[in-house]
Amino acid sequence: MQKKTSVFLIASLMLIFLVSCDTKSVFDEYKSLPNQWNKDNIISFQLEAPDSTNTYNLYVNIRNNNDYKFSNLYLITGLEYPNGKTLVDTLEYKMAAPDGTLLGEGFTDVKENKLWYKGYKVPFVFNELGTYTFTVQHAMRKFGDVNGVDDLEGITEVGFRVENK
Repeated sequence: MQKKTSVFLIASLMLIFLVSCDTKSVFDEYKSLPNQWNKDNIISFQLEAPDSTNTYNLYVNIRNNNDYKFSNLYLITGLEYPNGKTLVDTLEYKMAAPDGTLLGEGFTDVKENKLWYKGYKVPFVFNELGTYTFTVQHAMRKFGDVNGVDDLEGITEVGFRVENK
């Protein structure tokens, strides 16, 4: 019995080690939300420029649950360079299949969506030394409604990730 326990323990530790090894990640951070995202809540992440000779993929990570009632997600993003220049984008992401099933990874009702931000068409390079600031806020509206959704339900965490290409 003790041998089975030892084998199980070693196998578990190896699995944890393999899962925790993320050789591509340069920056990966999340901010938690109280199961809703207020339209005025601008989430920001700051990172020091990694190696300026490498290329990177940048992602917006969204964790949502079954309370999310939309098939897409509109975001307003900003990337402020160390010199103060800011790139602002309005982006749309697909969040559900045509049958309403939420997209993303996960076995429970919480799904994780790794959404492309920069690097998928043109390699992204941090060409300035210093601190970069990434900001994101939602820009969701109900169909036919002029005013935006005040509190977007079902979003539990928002993250920003930088990976080596």
